[in-house]
Amino acid sequence: MKNPLVPGWLSENKDLEALDAAIWPATAQRNDRGELELGGVSAPELVRQYGSPLYVLDQSDFESRLAEVRDAFENAAAKAGTSVKLYYASKALLTTDVARWVVSAGYAIDVSTGGELAVALAGGTEGERLGLHGNNKSLVEIGRAVSADVSAIVIDSEIEIERIASIAGAQDKIQPVRLRVNSGVHASTHEYLATAREDQKFGIALDDVPQMVEKIRSHSHLRFLGLHSHIGSQIFAVEGFVAAAEKLLEVHAELLAGGEVPELNLGGGFGIRYTAADEPMPIAELASQIVSAVSKKCAALSIAVPKLAFEPGRIIAGPAGVTLYSVGTTKDVVIAESGEGASRRYVSVDGGMSDNIRPALYGAEYSAAIASRTTNSSGVLSRVVGKHCESGDIVVRHEMLPADLAVNDLLAVPATGAYCYSLSSNYNFLPRPALVAVKDGKARALVRAESEQDLLERDLGYQPGGGE
Repeated sequence: MKNPLVPGWLSENKDLEALDAAIWPATAQRNDRGELELGGVSAPELVRQYGSPLYVLDQSDFESRLAEVRDAFENAAAKAGTSVKLYYASKALLTTDVARWVVSAGYAIDVSTGGELAVALAGGTEGERLGLHGNNKSLVEIGRAVSADVSAIVIDSEIEIERIASIAGAQDKIQPVRLRVNSGVHASTHEYLATAREDQKFGIALDDVPQMVEKIRSHSHLRFLGLHSHIGSQIFAVEGFVAAAEKLLEVHAELLAGGEVPELNLGGGFGIRYTAADEPMPIAELASQIVSAVSKKCAALSIAVPKLAFEPGRIIAGPAGVTLYSVGTTKDVVIAESGEGASRRYVSVDGGMSDNIRPALYGAEYSAAIASRTTNSSGVLSRVVGKHCESGDIVVRHEMLPADLAVNDLLAVPATGAYCYSLSSNYNFLPRPALVAVKDGKARALVRAESEQDLLERDLGYQPGGGE
């Protein structure tokens, strides 16, 4: 009897030990005991050494994706007779080691806070490889960015023009800037991930761009690089990127009458596969179509193709990451109102929304698989949930997991390299997990796990020993 709660995209007869290469890191495989291996290190060994939950980053996969994305955009740009600058979107995942990997691959790094700037600089990133973003940059953050000689600061509102000009003048520097434009293009994604809608916090309206650029050009300590657009995140289709580019190029052409506009930044937001239902366009094809559309529009406007910039993040970090959890309890729930045979197993793990807030925040879907052993069991529709005191504390909404799944089994959730560690919290006073890199059979901690003692020591009322 078919379970009516199983979504159409999820096969009830799926191979419970299979690892879909489109979702899992490139090195993911099972050893002869059925254990998941990442970078040549087994999941049980990783948990024994670093604890559970655990963020695992396949370094080889991360580095391969850096090269794949770079090559895709450089090849597309070369065919259009221009060049490209790639900024890794550090909000996806950032540590000092990650910053080093990114820069070594030829990327710059996009940061949006003083904290991200500090991490990138601590990782040895030079100013020319940095760009500062954000809709509410403080004077301190702007001052640190100018002092570091960042390659660009993205202006998000009129007030920032005077702020940046004043700070650059005080340091006797000429600061390159971009102007973020709200193109009004509605990307096909979750409402909270769409960042080019008219009624939201980012960017300048298209109609206001000429006067903003005139104001930027009036300051001798500012150098206008060009326009910037970001239409959203986790986008599969190319049409939104093309529409935004065409709108910006029309304004770009008008601005050329008043001075040089050497660059055009079209942002990022390229989607990845989290489940079998996701079908993102291959990045080489996406890059080719975007750049080709830019070239065609420039020809129609009789202008040269500007230097292009993009900001990939999720597409690099996301697929390289896997989160490991230990199973605690399981519970079968019959949902009578959904029809005969409607049941779901709730599998509780030792983490949850504090290490992956995306399902609760966006309704994001993930996949999962047993990671600690082989199984000959049939599959049962399961929902993986966390241990937080919230009914919305869901890690994986729909998955077929082994019917014999038991306490202390390990589960692995793929595609968690982006926006899981970076959005993690201490809700319910859960310490954040370690972040570990694996490569060539070796594991190395990038960020150590927190302890309850770490959390207590930030509490200024805490007295060791429980004294009054």
